[in-house]
Amino acid sequence: MKVAVIGASGYVGAELIGLLSAHDKISLEYLVVSENSSSADMTFSQLHPRYLGVCDLPLVCFSQTWFDASVGDLDAVFFATPHEFSADWAQSFVDAGVKVFDLSGGFRLKNSSDYPTFYGFEHKHLTALAQAKYGLAEWEQENIAATQLVAVPGCYPTASLLSLKPITSNNFHVENSLIVVNGISGVSGAGRKASLATSFYEVSLTPYNILQHRHQPEISQEANAEVIFNPHLAPYKRGLMATVTLQIKAGVTAEQIDEAFVNAYQDQPLVRLTGAWPKIDNVSNTPFADVHWQVDEEKQVVVVSCAIDNLLKGAASQAVQCANISLGLPSEYSLASQNTSGNS
Repeated sequence: MKVAVIGASGYVGAELIGLLSAHDKISLEYLVVSENSSSADMTFSQLHPRYLGVCDLPLVCFSQTWFDASVGDLDAVFFATPHEFSADWAQSFVDAGVKVFDLSGGFRLKNSSDYPTFYGFEHKHLTALAQAKYGLAEWEQENIAATQLVAVPGCYPTASLLSLKPITSNNFHVENSLIVVNGISGVSGAGRKASLATSFYEVSLTPYNILQHRHQPEISQEANAEVIFNPHLAPYKRGLMATVTLQIKAGVTAEQIDEAFVNAYQDQPLVRLTGAWPKIDNVSNTPFADVHWQVDEEKQVVVVSCAIDNLLKGAASQAVQCANISLGLPSEYSLASQNTSGNS
């Protein structure tokens, strides 16, 4: 598979390029940055020195001229770009026969009317939006393989849905009951661009965008259950934890919940069912998701926690899982032994 990465200068783009460089079934052809990027004409390893000798390709600027000259060389493209950019350009690649893996939020929500509210733009490409399939790798393999446009999930939804779906897909939850998702992420989730709000000197553990975060409708949509999502920013570099609390139906037992998680993930090597509550340190710099749960049968409540690396399982390595599925490979191919060192 010959691919390009558009949005190569950011944290997620860098992680993705590192993973693709190590993949023996994928060939990186182009690394692309925005038209006015200060990184243009640098090599990737100049911008991210930890990849010196791993990937030394030049960073080229995106333009219509680049698209016209290069699209015929590609089998797939990865967007690690602002949401509106991928929404505007994905259809052009699909029309040219190039499969799109979009790591932005440009195609995650199925209802076009939600985009002005949660993403701040009106979605103009409804044909592409209708074609897009959600790329939660452990749950959507058939759809990922069949479509030309994969909407790779957000980091918070990945951890939340891995926690929720074994329960909601079996209808063990009380319908229309309160489902609360508390999420905590390191500052790399805010991107590479400097900001006072994500400066380590300024950051304290803080909730933000309560009752209005763009990932709330995404989680609700894919869990097929309305959730309340409470995100928090924490003063560490990378890693994410989601803890879900929900009520289960009368008569649903702890054994049934246990069986649901085992059935869902026993053949999914990148989801680890841990014997204790997960820790960020155990998943940071890895493609793994660590999941643990506890059931109170008397109160008919279950609490589930999932820890992931927000840049990897929450973005880059999940995109590679989707590419693997598209190639007919196991989703964990080239990833299961990954344990990258250093930080972007």
